[in-house]
Formats: sequence, C-alpha cells, structure tokens
Amino acid sequence: MPWKRNSRMFKEARNLSLLLEDVAGNAEAKAMLKDMISFIKNPDKYADVGARMPRGILFYGPPGTGKTLMAKAIAGEAGVPFYACSGSDFMQTYVGVGASRIRELFKTAKKAEKAVIFIDEIDAIGKKRGRGPGASHDERDQTLNALLAEMSGFHDRDGVVVIAATNRLDTLDDALTRPGRFDRLIEISLPDVNARQKILTLHASDKPLDESVDLTALAKSTVSFSGAMLENLLNEAAIFAANENNGTKVFINQTHIDKAFFTVIAGAEKTDTSFITEEDRKITAFHEAAHALATRLLLPDSYISKVTIIPSTRGAGGFSLSIPKDTLYMTKEKLLANIKILLAGRAGEEIIFGEEKITTGASNDIEKVSTQMVNFISTYGMDEDFGIFNMNVLANGNSFSAGTSEARLVDLCRDRIKLLYHETRELISNNITDLKKIAAELLNRESLNHEDIEALLSS
Repeated sequence: MPWKRNSRMFKEARNLSLLLEDVAGNAEAKAMLKDMISFIKNPDKYADVGARMPRGILFYGPPGTGKTLMAKAIAGEAGVPFYACSGSDFMQTYVGVGASRIRELFKTAKKAEKAVIFIDEIDAIGKKRGRGPGASHDERDQTLNALLAEMSGFHDRDGVVVIAATNRLDTLDDALTRPGRFDRLIEISLPDVNARQKILTLHASDKPLDESVDLTALAKSTVSFSGAMLENLLNEAAIFAANENNGTKVFINQTHIDKAFFTVIAGAEKTDTSFITEEDRKITAFHEAAHALATRLLLPDSYISKVTIIPSTRGAGGFSLSIPKDTLYMTKEKLLANIKILLAGRAGEEIIFGEEKITTGASNDIEKVSTQMVNFISTYGMDEDFGIFNMNVLANGNSFSAGTSEARLVDLCRDRIKLLYHETRELISNNITDLKKIAAELLNRESLNHEDIEALLSS
C-alpha cells in the first residue's frame, strides 16, 4: 500500500537539528511549548504527581507563519522522531481507507515510544460533522472518528504527542478541540516588528548584504508580512543580485530589496509597457495619488512605503502601499478610514475625469471594501442600526432562515458604502491641489515613497 512507503519516510525524520531558538518570533507560543517538550522527554516525572500529558496541540493562524517549523522544533528539542503528514493524505475515494491510515500512523508512532505526530491542514478531515439528513461525509467522518479514538487511547505515560495545524480554526469539529483531544490551542500569529527583524536577520545570515540594506527599516516596512513572505523577499533580492553577477563578488543592495519588495507585493514589473497609452498612465496616476492622499489625511500615522504607476505581471496598473503602526486592536475610526482610503482611487478618477470615465481599475478595491464593510457590520457589531450581532452564527447549523437578515445586511452595506464614498469624494475635492501635485510627480517619476510625498506636499 502507498501508506507503507509513507511510514518508512516518516521513520527517517529523526534527530531533527531544528530547535525553538531557530524559529524567530512567536515568543509566547514558544513559552507555552516548553513544558510540552519536558513532557515528551520525561513523562514519568509528570505522571508521578498525577499530571496528564496534553493529548495534542493545535496550531492555528494565517498561512506562512511557521506552524510546521514550530512542530519540527518541538521534535528537535525533545530529540524524538517526527512523523509528518497532511490531512488530505487521509482523504480517499474508498470509505475506510483514511481511518486505516490513521491507525497505521499511530501504531508506527507508538512503536517509537516517544514521538511527535504532525498533521498539517487538519481541517481536511476535521471539519464540523453534518447534523441534518444527507449532510454527512462517510469517509471524512470515519477518518475523524478514528483520529478521535486514537487520541483518546493514549496512556498517561506515553511520550507521543499529536500536533495539528490549520488556517481555519472556526471550521473544526467541537470534538477535536475539547479537553482530552487537542488540549492546547496555540495561535501562531503574524510577526510583530521585533519578530520580523529577527526573521530577516536569520534569513540574511547566509546572504552578503550591502551596507545600504537596513534590516531594521525593512522590518518596519513589512507590516502584515508572514515569516514565509519575509524569507521570500530576501530570496528574491538574492536572485536579483545573482543575475547581475559578472564574475565579481556581488552584494545584495537596497535596489535589489526594493525590486524584491515590489515582486512580493504585486508581482514582477512588466518590461513591455508600449501598449499603455498616456491616458491610461494619467488615470493610474490620479487613482494611486488619491489612495496616497487619503492615507496621509485619514491615517497620518501610517507610513506610505511606496506609490507607483508601474504595471505588474499580476495585472495591477500600479499600487499604493501604506504601512500602519503595529497595534493589537483596530478601532471603529480606523476601520472606516481604511474603507475610505480604498474608495479614494475611484473617487479620484471621478473627480478628475468625470462620472462617465470611471474605469474598472477599482474592482479589487471594491471587493476589499465590500468584505470590510460586511465585517464591520456583521462581525464586529459596529453599526448602530444592525446592532451587536454576528451573522456567522446563521451558518452554523441553526434551524431558522437567514434570508431576511442577509438581504437587510446587503442593503445596509450598500447604504454605508455609498455614504462613505460621498465623504471620500468631498475629502479629495477639498484637497485637489495636493492630488494634482502627487499625480504629476508620479507621471514624471513613476514611483514615490513617504519622504517624496511629504517633501512634495510641504513645499
């Protein structure tokens, strides 16, 4: 069977050299894992005082934040075999195959006495089980039941721990997340500015950096970047530097970093721009200038990292990237300001070129605005008319119809966005001189940063 080959592959994942200190960021998560490592190393010490080893750990958080690395580091610290698989490995056409593979995996791990089992993307088998007629999925349900049974069957002195990872905690079955199954739910979050600097330093350790590269400044300008994105940023910069190698030693300079930053955010720059008309350039310039101007007026604490009208291979005619301050919470005022900033591009087009000349360039902005407004009203409970209520509960197996509430939500969202768009148009119109200054400079230089805009508008 294919699973037999996988089992041998898992056995080879021993003596991992990766340690917790090699995983930058998520200091709180690492602190919560230290006693788990001690449990694995010496389970008798805890069993002697009646302490039960946690059955499992569930890592949750955005993609690319290091959940797999953290699991490997636990096995590396404890010096035990590491058995890794994905939830999709257990999903098969034939009912019962997945459950059999679960039992085989746990049987193999128990033979090692002390081990770490890691199941990535556990939501593939661990989604909430259907309650209504025809709502069940026999293969997935049997596989999940087998996993629950195996986790409940561990002896208190066993040194085997199950670690799972998911990007969608809300979709998991309650039986998985109850005490006795996955006892500890640990968030592996996006790195803060200090963690980003450590991650960048770690990935830059084997790369020749020019003196012009300031990792501290780069860490500040990469808000919302995951660890994987930061690694990719430096790798892209290294590739750009290597491409310039003509036989002499090449260093990664700030130009390479800037080019890599653009690539990670928007894709590679288009080399052939001959098809872009001067009219298109003007539309893009005023669109992006309006985003930048609205950011400066509504969120003055944000750092405008880059505004450009250079088109990318991902279809963007340009973009405006602002870096907000690291913060734990988002206020109502800032949520509304972010929506207005997204609407500013369309508003800038309409003010300069007229209502009949607005373009499709704002389609992505409108999608983001719609999502943020739905969350503003139905998730965060910040709309006075709709009240403090979360619409997500209507999709979680409740018997009453959500149709009327959803229709009302759509109407409210449209009304609120219409009002915010009117306010945004007024804001841009009242500062049209600054809008024209930024747009003219973009047409001349194609890209601007925070210092450029500040100097331009203060003159």
